[in-house]
Amino acid sequence: MFWTRPAAARAPAPPEPKTLDVCHAGAVHRVAVKRVAAARRFTLRVRAADGAAVLTMPPRASLRSAQAFAERNAEWIGTRLAALPERIAFRPGTSVPLRGTDHVIALDPTSLRRVQPGLGPDGTPVLRVSPRAPDPAGAVLHFLAAEARADLAAAVARHAAAVGRPVAGITLRDTRSRWGSCSSRGALNFSWRLILAPPVVLDYLAAHEVAHLVHMDHSEDFWRVTRRLAPRTDEAEAWLKRHGPGLHRYGPGR
Repeated sequence: MFWTRPAAARAPAPPEPKTLDVCHAGAVHRVAVKRVAAARRFTLRVRAADGAAVLTMPPRASLRSAQAFAERNAEWIGTRLAALPERIAFRPGTSVPLRGTDHVIALDPTSLRRVQPGLGPDGTPVLRVSPRAPDPAGAVLHFLAAEARADLAAAVARHAAAVGRPVAGITLRDTRSRWGSCSSRGALNFSWRLILAPPVVLDYLAAHEVAHLVHMDHSEDFWRVTRRLAPRTDEAEAWLKRHGPGLHRYGPGR
């Protein structure tokens, strides 16, 4: 009987990196890498919503080829990133829109709440933030999300009553590709950032998603319901097209 040495177990392959770096003009730019089953070639985009550079690649392409493609386009990546609007953090002294009106964030030892809207000594709208808040930027975000939830709940209730359809629930998220959505079971999802926009925009998005409770498509019948609920639909859509991407500039840790 002959003894055969068992084959050595093959070590698992290390996880594929999800990002790669490219350099241009002395700056290092991080690029997210995504394999997409339907991709037939390399593509690059820079998302205005979050300032991320993303490289999409075919499922069988090598990372070495992806790196080379990104390096060949490093100047384009750097140019697009430089052209993006400046990020605005929730810090004292910065301005953030609330229902379309800019409010300056100000620490106020007399504030009875963590965040409270009001007017400054010169009549400027302000968001008074208590210095006792352990995380002032997080407190501002929590305040804005709570205001968004209250406004959306009121608008959705009004529009749902008008069409006679129940709503399964309302969820707030920080979505990048859409401002709202409606599931097949009647659950509505919205971006909290709608509280930054003028009220007509938030009301339109609430009407838009409620209209999907009647028509789960974008047919002419759907738009008739939407425009009946929100007569200023065209105005709101034009505002979102022009100013919507800029709402993603704001955040607690930007």
